[in-house]
Amino acid sequence: MILPTPDRPVVANNTPLVALWVLGCLPLLRDLFGVVLIPPSVRAEFTATERARRETALTDAPWIKTAPLIDPRRPLAYTGLDRGEAETLALAEERGGMVIIDERKGRRYARRLGLPLTGTLGVLLLAKERGLITSVAAPILELQTAGLHLDPHLIARILEIADETA
Repeated sequence: MILPTPDRPVVANNTPLVALWVLGCLPLLRDLFGVVLIPPSVRAEFTATERARRETALTDAPWIKTAPLIDPRRPLAYTGLDRGEAETLALAEERGGMVIIDERKGRRYARRLGLPLTGTLGVLLLAKERGLITSVAAPILELQTAGLHLDPHLIARILEIADETA
């Protein structure tokens, strides 16, 4: 994983934000990356349900900053993606940033664009490597219990890397 630098920001999509919020782990983003950018559509998606609680979560997380696109038409180039995914990729492309995205199509686009990327599980793994959390298995189980679909092969690989296999 290529880590961000001041000239290489991190841009997050909605699913990782929701997953980390469910876990009560939004501060991991600050601890790992400093500032994290989200496009306006991701903010709208994040706050579309449980509006008051999620708005408060963003207010309490000033390191998550909503950033407008320089070219608002750029996301139109990403066919087959929802607006949030397309704006996330467009913002990362405009800023030369790393992407935190879980959706398969969005990850494929990011790879084609040459954008460094990770997902929710990658964030958890990095947090464990940095000593910010003690286990990735527990949060993975919590996410699955909350209804987040995670690829079993990916889970196995993450647990193996984290040295948490039985």
